Amino acid sequence: MIASGPRPVAPFSHAVEADGWLFVTGQMPTDPAAPDAALPQGIEAQTRRVVENLKLVLAGTGLGLEHVTMVRIYLTQFERDYAALNALWPSFFEAGKLPARTTIGVTALAVGALVEIDLVAKRP
Repeated sequence: MIASGPRPVAPFSHAVEADGWLFVTGQMPTDPAAPDAALPQGIEAQTRRVVENLKLVLAGTGLGLEHVTMVRIYLTQFERDYAALNALWPSFFEAGKLPARTTIGVTALAVGALVEIDLVAKRP
């Protein structure tokens, strides 16, 4: 568990490391400073909050987004939000260094979120 990380919405660890690989649990668009506050409105705002939460977890292990190798994104409104997500996504990474990615449409996510993201990172 990462002390500065968001409050988990279920019983799990923020991340688990095995042989230099870090597996980060899916993060929600909750605010670590106000976990019971309303979620941000819209896919862009929720995605930004999720990525900030992922960065908090990564930083707690001494890593950053530059160490990410694979990402899975879950969207509750896939057809509506996929293009907006794709437009925003490259802004989180160095140009030309996007991680591998899978995006999946789902029927629902915890706390009524529009997006959840989990990832795998590799320690250098």
